[in-house]
Amino acid sequence: MKQSDTRLVLPLMAVFYDRVAQPLAFVALRVLVGAMLVIAGWPKIQAPFAMASFAESLGMHPGWLWSAVLAALEFVGGWMILLGFLTRPTALANGVMLAVTFWFHWAHPYGALALTPEGIAAANAAGQTLFTPDGLRNLAADGGAMFLQQVQSKAEGYSALWSVAALFLAAFGSGPLSVDRTIMKREF
Repeated sequence: MKQSDTRLVLPLMAVFYDRVAQPLAFVALRVLVGAMLVIAGWPKIQAPFAMASFAESLGMHPGWLWSAVLAALEFVGGWMILLGFLTRPTALANGVMLAVTFWFHWAHPYGALALTPEGIAAANAAGQTLFTPDGLRNLAADGGAMFLQQVQSKAEGYSALWSVAALFLAAFGSGPLSVDRTIMKREF
């Protein structure tokens, strides 16, 4: 729907909204979602079968196939969304995958296992210090509960936001500045 079809408080802004703000908002969202998928998918596309056991633990059999499909969906799908090519079906597939990611983070919260003395020692093994002395004191103060709560809320929050953004693109398309509309003259 065009902004000019709605009653605006400042009607003189309708042209700006229709011709500048809305197209740029679609481009910004599409590029951000696509780029984030490409970045997150890059390590997976380099080792497409690495998540086979994880996929099978979620009930996706055969794991080797789903691992490769998810890697391609994330990396190749990210490029397709970024460019605005077959945006709706690609964004829908990625939106479903991201919704499953959100569910996973929500249903399987990070536990305190990584912040046990053994876990911290393992993280700092081989001379790599991941925690500063102040960081170690902060972790010791509450056993790392605050840190884990922050990590958990970010995992859930980012997964939820990312899912909604991909599903928004699936629902509303790529916007006017995309391969779908500019070159192909249609959306799917």
